[in-house]
Amino acid sequence: MIRQQSHARDGVYLDNAATTRVRPEVVVAMVDALQERFANPASVHEAGLEAERLVKAARETIAAALDVPADDILFTSGGTEANNLALRGVMAAYRRQGSHLVTTAIEHSSVLATARALAQRDCELTVVPVDASGRVDPEAVADAVRPDTVLVSVMLVNNEIGTIQPIAEIVQAVKRRRPEVLVHVDAVQAFGKIPVRPRAWGVDLVTVSAHKIHGPKGTGALYVREGVRLEPQLTGGEQERGLRPGTHNVPGIVGFATAARLMLDEQPGLSERMQALKLRLVDRVRAEVPGVVVNGPDPAQGAPHIVNLSVPGARGEVLVHALAQRGVYVSTGSACTSRRTAPSHVLQALHLPAERLESALRISLSRETTEEDVERFVAALREAAEEVRLVAAARPSRRRRERA
Repeated sequence: MIRQQSHARDGVYLDNAATTRVRPEVVVAMVDALQERFANPASVHEAGLEAERLVKAARETIAAALDVPADDILFTSGGTEANNLALRGVMAAYRRQGSHLVTTAIEHSSVLATARALAQRDCELTVVPVDASGRVDPEAVADAVRPDTVLVSVMLVNNEIGTIQPIAEIVQAVKRRRPEVLVHVDAVQAFGKIPVRPRAWGVDLVTVSAHKIHGPKGTGALYVREGVRLEPQLTGGEQERGLRPGTHNVPGIVGFATAARLMLDEQPGLSERMQALKLRLVDRVRAEVPGVVVNGPDPAQGAPHIVNLSVPGARGEVLVHALAQRGVYVSTGSACTSRRTAPSHVLQALHLPAERLESALRISLSRETTEEDVERFVAALREAAEEVRLVAAARPSRRRRERA
C-alpha cells in the first residue's frame, strides 16, 4: 500500500538528536542580526562595534550556561569543528609532552574518526570499550593512561543510545593517574538536556552546538580552560584569540545564545517532561509491538531525550521509510553516518546480535514533543512493523518457490 508522504512540519518529528526545529524567538534574533546589525565585528566603526557587542553578549550567555569564564569560549562552525579543534589542536600543541590519545568505542564520528586520523600520522590511540549499556568504566579509562598520554576524550551523552557517562569520576580517575593529562568532553547531546559543569568536574575542554537546542545549524562552541594550549587548525585572522580565525557568523552566534538562554530557562522541568514522555513511549511500544528490545541503558537511566529500539524481523532502514510514509520521522542512528549501510559502530560496541543491529531505530525527543506524538508514533510503529515483518517473512518462501 502506497501512502502520501507528509512534510515534517505536518507529521511527528522524533529525530531531534539529528537536529531540532529553530525556535521562533531565535529566528527573530537572527533576522535582526542579519538585516539591522550586519556589520563585520572586526570593523572599528560604530556599526562594527555594535556587531562586536552582540558577539560579546552571546559569549557571556554560553559561558553562563556552562558556568565558565566568557574568555574561555571559542565560537566555531559547529560541534564537528569544535571536536576537531580540541583533538587536533591539543595533540599538536603538546607534541613535545607526548603523542598518546585515549577515547571510547562509542564516540561521535567527529571524535573517533579524528582520533583515528591522528593515529595514522604521528599519534598513538587507545580506544576503551564500554559495557552492554554503553557505559565506560572510569578505572578502565585511567588504566589506558600512559606516561606519554596527552588527552582523554569522552562524550557526556551518547548521540545514538543516550548513555550518560560518569564524567566527574572519569576525570578524577585520570587526574589521579596523571594530573597533567587533559580531558575533553563532547557535550553536544547533553547541553540543554542535563547539567554540563566543566569546572565542577575538572574538565579542560567541552564541545557544544546550537542546532541540537533549537538554534541554527553551523554554529558551535568550544570551552577551553584558561592555561590549556591549542594549535590553530586554520590560519588567516585573529578572531577568537587567533585560535579560530575567520569572520564571525554573527547571526548564528546570536541565534545560538538565544536558544541556549531559552532552553536553560526551561530546565529542569523540560528534562523531566521529556524523560516522562520517553518512558511512556517505551512502555507503550513494549505493550503494542511484540519483540521490541531497548538497546543501551535502561530508559530510566539514560538521557531524557534519546532511546534506541530494535524491532527484530524488520530492517531498520526499511522501518524508517515505512514510518516516514505515515508521517513519522525517526532515524537508524547518527545523522552523520545514516547513509552508510554498515551497522552502527555504537551498537557494535555493545556486542549486540546481528538481528538487533540491523533492526535498530533511534527515537529522539525535544521540547516540542507531546503525548499525542508518542501515541501516533506507537500506532505507526505497530502498523509499520507488522507490514515490514510480513514482507520480510514472505521473501524466503518466494525464493524457495522460484528454485522449485
